[in-house]
Amino acid sequence: MADAAPRLKGILEQLLGTPLPVRIRTWDGSQAGPPDAPTLVVRNRRALRHLMWKPGELGLARAWVAGDVTVEGDLYPALDRLAGLIWERDENARTLTQALRDPAFRSAARGLLGLAGHPLPPAPPPEEARRPRRGLHTKHSDRRAISHHYDVGNDFYEIVLGPSMVYSCAYWPAPPPEGTLEQAQHDKLELVARKLGLEPGGRLLDVGCGWGSMAIHAAREHGVSVVGITLSQEQAAYARKRVADEGLTDRVEIRVQDYRDVTDGPYDAISSIGMAEHVGSERYLEYATVLHRLLRPGGRLLNHQIARRPHRDETSYRADAFIDAYVFPDGELAPLGTTVSLLERAGFEVRDVESIREHYALTLRRWVANLENGWARAVALTSPGRARVWQLYMAASALAFERNRIGVNQVLAVRTPESGASALPLRARTWN
Repeated sequence: MADAAPRLKGILEQLLGTPLPVRIRTWDGSQAGPPDAPTLVVRNRRALRHLMWKPGELGLARAWVAGDVTVEGDLYPALDRLAGLIWERDENARTLTQALRDPAFRSAARGLLGLAGHPLPPAPPPEEARRPRRGLHTKHSDRRAISHHYDVGNDFYEIVLGPSMVYSCAYWPAPPPEGTLEQAQHDKLELVARKLGLEPGGRLLDVGCGWGSMAIHAAREHGVSVVGITLSQEQAAYARKRVADEGLTDRVEIRVQDYRDVTDGPYDAISSIGMAEHVGSERYLEYATVLHRLLRPGGRLLNHQIARRPHRDETSYRADAFIDAYVFPDGELAPLGTTVSLLERAGFEVRDVESIREHYALTLRRWVANLENGWARAVALTSPGRARVWQLYMAASALAFERNRIGVNQVLAVRTPESGASALPLRARTWN
């Protein structure tokens, strides 16, 4: 008798202490759960072993990346319903010791073990980053982490990002966003350039320059000389070719260099767009201090950075297990207030903060659509597991931005001279 789905539903509801918000279909063809809900397809027993050995988000992520669990139909409604059981629940989950004291939990765990059919843990998917979490944010560990994320292949990123090759939040018109992703990314680069007050003849340092889009925009549209730095060899090679194709080699230099090794200041402006998430809390004051030193007095920094919601007890913060293992190894998110405070401690005067949270949700949904439309080629260029990593990561992130679990902010700061003359206009938001 095909009954794996009803059995699994009962076990999971006993373990979670709440009704399952999705429908389940298992390897034997049986189904259980709300008939009008999104369907989670459990393709084999190995998926259960992933969950047994890594309960919660990481176990489900491993099963997803391995292809042992899929979603039938639209991924977003399924993730939205599961969010309360995975991301929010993980923050308040009981410890294993506490759970094992509960007879009902022990009974459900035995049921899951029996249904899984094998006691040994499956190997993690090969796409999972394996490295010791010690010596974080040294120059060596940062290079390794950046390589894991960015050296996936430029052709793969072309599928996801589209012609703009900008891997950060776009800036959409309102309402509603009817323009193309390319135009919205152009508008974001122009917004950054205006906030920085770029003028012909000036010098811009673009920290974490990616595939060179900001550097090219600043040089071509605003006549500045640009140094772009990245730790990714593949990004640098791609960016240099783009610079050459644009005829901008006399104004744009792309380096494979750590921000801590830049010594040729002062610069008139610094852009850091989607890079500071890699810095880490232990190094953030150093990061801010280095950028302050590299600016001339009166120079501006535009720090574009994802932020998380603050915790009542900040010592309880842990990096997202799936993101840390598969997407951004060693990445850390900080609350906006922490970022602003550290920039001020480094000597900056923070002059403007703009939240563009909703813009990132719109951007991510376009990236997911790009990936799904180019799925066969993306799989051929990387692996089925890598494509599934990106699909899950971007779709879940879009929902996180929409639900205000995370945000993204542009912080404009100035190395204000002793005279106090910031050189900003009295009504600063003329850039909009």
